[in-house]
Parts: sequence; structure tokens; C-alpha cells
Amino acid sequence: MADKPQNPYDFLPQVPSFTVTSRDVEDGGTLPTPQLSGIFGAGGTDTSPHLAWSGFPEGTRSFAVTCLDPDAPTGSGFWHWAVYGIPANVTELPTGAGSEDGAGLPAGAVQLRHDGGIRQFLGAAPPEGHGPHRYYFVVHALDTDQLEIVDENSSPALLCFALSGHTLARGTLLATYER
Repeated sequence: MADKPQNPYDFLPQVPSFTVTSRDVEDGGTLPTPQLSGIFGAGGTDTSPHLAWSGFPEGTRSFAVTCLDPDAPTGSGFWHWAVYGIPANVTELPTGAGSEDGAGLPAGAVQLRHDGGIRQFLGAAPPEGHGPHRYYFVVHALDTDQLEIVDENSSPALLCFALSGHTLARGTLLATYER
């Protein structure tokens, strides 16, 4: 993957990191079938993975969770998932929390439309023969529980713009997939 750009989070202000784990996705591993897209024809079920986090800073008031494929042939990457308003006392999301009805998300959490236009987790579906794509599952620990410029109709890119001024720390789980 030498021709792939560096970690897109390297371009943001540097913050401490914390631990993100999953029972479904191995950090550094290949995305399993449930985390592939059925909607985009990759043979999966668009099931968001279990995510758990620990070691975030004291003073965290809320969390946001995002999933970005920076290797998509778009010039801007492809957002697969974006959720904000996760209360500070929540330290994990169950498998499938990113369903279209969002029933597995905690009260107060807001799930945005991904770049495919649907308000749910969208599994991996890189173009065939395009090589390996990286999927950054990132948990952002925030110093606020209110993001003034973001609402349920915002894009994931606007959410991340708003996060940049409120991120205390960031935890990352990275997986890959290619067709």
C-alpha cells in the first residue's frame, strides 16, 4: 500500500489516543463479511461492528464514532458511518447499532447519512480491482455534548469539521478490504 496516502487523521491537530477494540473486527485485519455492503453488492449485510473504547481523558463529555475509507476514488474519501451525541457514560456500541432504525444506539445519539445517502452503517464495497482500501473506525472523545453547527441533516464531513475544535482524544481501529 505504498501508493496510498498517509493516515488522513495526521492532517488534523494531534491529540492523545485511546484504545478501541471490537469483537467483530480485528485491528489491522481484513473486514469480515457482515461488515461488507449488501446495498452496494459486496456480499455483506451492512452490519456495523461492535466497538468498545477505554482510556479516554477525564473531562470527556460525549463521543462521536465515524468510519472513513480514504482510498475511495473520489478525491475526498468515502464516509461509511457517522454518529455523534453518544453520552460520555457509554463506552461501547453493540454489533448492528448502525442499523437504519438506529435501535442499538444510545438515547441522544444522532446517526447521519453516509456518502451513499442512507442514515445507517454502510459496509465496505470498494471497486473491483482497485486494490486494498483502509477503513478507519474512529471514536472521538469530545469536550462538549453540543455541536452547534451540526444537526441530523449535516454531512459527515461537516461533523468532522465541528469535531476538530472539540476533540480531546481519538481512538482508532483500522481494517482493510479489497475485491
